[in-house]
Amino acid sequence: MATAQEGAIQPLLQEHQAVIAKSSRKTIGPAIDAIANSGLPQAQVVLETWAAKSMWMRKSDGLLFAGEKAEDKSYHLTDFDTGEVVGTFPKKELKQLKPNSGIRAMIGTALVQFQLLDSDRAKRQDALTSIQRDPEAALLAPLRASIKPEPDADLKAQKRRLERLLTIGYDEDTAARIAAIGEMSGDLGVDVRATLNPLVATTRNIAPGTVPNGVNIAVILVPGEDSFSDAEAYDLLVAKGFAPARVTADEMRHRLAENIEGGKVGGVPVVQLDEEEARARAYAALAEAGKVPSFVTSAEIHSALTSYVFYETYAEPSAKVTTAAQSALDKIALKVGVNQTLDLTLDALSLASIYFLAAIGLAITFGVMGVINMAHGEFIMMGAYTGYVVQQFIPDHTVSIIVAIPLAFAVTFAAGVAMERLVIRWLYARPLETLLATFGISIALQQLAKNIFGTQARPLTAPGWLDGAWMMNDVVSISYIRIAIFILALIFLGVFLFIMKRTRLGLETRAVTQNPRMAASMGINPGRVNMLTFGLGSGIAGIAGVAIGLFAKVTSELGNDYIVQSFMTVVVGGVGNIWGTLAGAAMIGFLQKGIEWLNPSNTLAAQTYMIVFIIIFIQFRPRGIIALKGRAAGD
Repeated sequence: MATAQEGAIQPLLQEHQAVIAKSSRKTIGPAIDAIANSGLPQAQVVLETWAAKSMWMRKSDGLLFAGEKAEDKSYHLTDFDTGEVVGTFPKKELKQLKPNSGIRAMIGTALVQFQLLDSDRAKRQDALTSIQRDPEAALLAPLRASIKPEPDADLKAQKRRLERLLTIGYDEDTAARIAAIGEMSGDLGVDVRATLNPLVATTRNIAPGTVPNGVNIAVILVPGEDSFSDAEAYDLLVAKGFAPARVTADEMRHRLAENIEGGKVGGVPVVQLDEEEARARAYAALAEAGKVPSFVTSAEIHSALTSYVFYETYAEPSAKVTTAAQSALDKIALKVGVNQTLDLTLDALSLASIYFLAAIGLAITFGVMGVINMAHGEFIMMGAYTGYVVQQFIPDHTVSIIVAIPLAFAVTFAAGVAMERLVIRWLYARPLETLLATFGISIALQQLAKNIFGTQARPLTAPGWLDGAWMMNDVVSISYIRIAIFILALIFLGVFLFIMKRTRLGLETRAVTQNPRMAASMGINPGRVNMLTFGLGSGIAGIAGVAIGLFAKVTSELGNDYIVQSFMTVVVGGVGNIWGTLAGAAMIGFLQKGIEWLNPSNTLAAQTYMIVFIIIFIQFRPRGIIALKGRAAGD
């Protein structure tokens, strides 16, 4: 092209000046293509200026410039070729070119080839985002050309992936498309499925006699078979204009009402038209008289269905491509199913770890000591509020959580010891009175929290490094907070086992649990052991509150959300056994997630089904998954 050789873009703009000034989407395409394919370095600036509505035409000679607003309703005009300001002109001597959204989209597509090679990484990323949002066949060639010179490894990987997807959808070479499909068949990305699904999309068609040649047939449909009823087939004939429509009941009533004469319709008295047979007889008489369309008989329907062939065709004309795409989608579907199972398993493990962390304290107070502590949820709430208060004094979220965990343990340990000394120790032999007393304490603690912190939820903010989620792929992910809680649950399992197996307190606790009188005769103080054990269980509940508060709303009712699950975890697992508590948490977590997966729209129903299942389970294993021997088992 002469203009390209001369290095000036103004002659090219003048060649298409009339079309550019008209700004019609129907005719602007050749002008945009000419500018984009000119090979001139000014082309990108022209297109960007035009898209930004900053291109102006001087009315005196029709030349096009970049305009910048000056004072007194005038504009500075800059020449595209020289980059110099040619003068300042009043607005009345100029015409602003305002491309509509459709033209701007076309310009944006043309700009992609420049942006893909731009020195600014952000512009190259924007170009890729633009292609992903609105892919076109015209973008495949510039995208391929930009891959080799791309200096950024991450962007190069994105370009290669996007090039594969555009090859699948738009390449003219069938072999190249099939190769790209095979290469992406193991990818779980949503964009891959979004690219492949249109290739196997089908539409239903009709042809007289036989299937036409040159069509990519998906399946031959036989009326009355394979979920394709005769009625559905005939409706398709009607929709395509190959058969008359059947008379519906509503249409029949309407037609009969229009033809009432002398109290009769087609010779049938109106009073008899409440019967279906009479309405059919009256309508048949009207049809015979030519006043209404005739009934379509079963014989006529059968004749019409046998005269045509019904089939589904792929939108993609190449059978090889659709076969490869369907095979890839089948492989992806299998892989997605496996990964969804893995994702559900991770969710269940996460939920189980939360329940275990919430129940481990109750496993001590209820399982080992046999105390029905209805205020256990409030100790969880106290731990969460302790974390909130710490963050009011320590703004660093990481340090505040490190401080909050031992402080929450200390606060709830002290509260548990006080509760055991003042109330619980007088009620060990009376479980019903213990239940009522702790229930009253639960209500009192909730009201106290409302008086101190109010009724609104308080924030307990997780450290920044716990934000986001671990993304294994487009299907499997788990939040870092859930991972941290899972690790914390494992840590406390280890701590609990160490205390119970390797410390004097654990030895004395096991002795008092199995035979309190014999333990007392050996010099162990059962009252002291019960006090420390209850305090330990309460302290662990406080730490659980800090962990739970990181993702749940911290209110005075926080404990209510976990008290029922905590009791179920301990009872189902086996009273007084830490391994039973772990098994119970796993069972309830997996069960709840499984039910939610079957009925995702109703989580309340999932909890109801779970409780019903647990009631049935306890009927068969009243001592839980792992039964305990000793005092707790006897109780």
